[in-house]
Amino acid sequence: MGSLLVDIEVLDWTAAQVLAMPVRMAVFVVEQGVPADLELDEWDVRSLHAIARRQGQVVGTARLLPDGHVGRMAVLEPERRHGVGRSLLNALVQVALARGEPCILLNAQTQAIGFYAANGFVVDSDEFLEVGIPHRRMRWQGLR
Repeated sequence: MGSLLVDIEVLDWTAAQVLAMPVRMAVFVVEQGVPADLELDEWDVRSLHAIARRQGQVVGTARLLPDGHVGRMAVLEPERRHGVGRSLLNALVQVALARGEPCILLNAQTQAIGFYAANGFVVDSDEFLEVGIPHRRMRWQGLR
């Protein structure tokens, strides 16, 4: 795969949209079957977006909502388990902490709970469905 280094840039939606949407469409719409009309929402323009690049190619994205929620974490399949998600999550947690968020939350797909737990999040709810996919809310507790 070449270098495992990933570069993270945090952008507003105007700059991030053209970079983030191909990844989100590939992961959420094509791979997971989320309806395309649900993939964009009113929160995109109000959020900050982390973009992950490896050797100049966009390989992942996530967003931080104004209330400290992390969401829309998407990493292209060949790039998973190579630190891209960890780098995206860390970048957004650092932004949230820097702006003084009292609580950092996310809605994790149940199959990804282990990933988020390994990165400082703890389960904070019962299972619920979001766009037909089982999720649980998780709260950042910090790395030990």
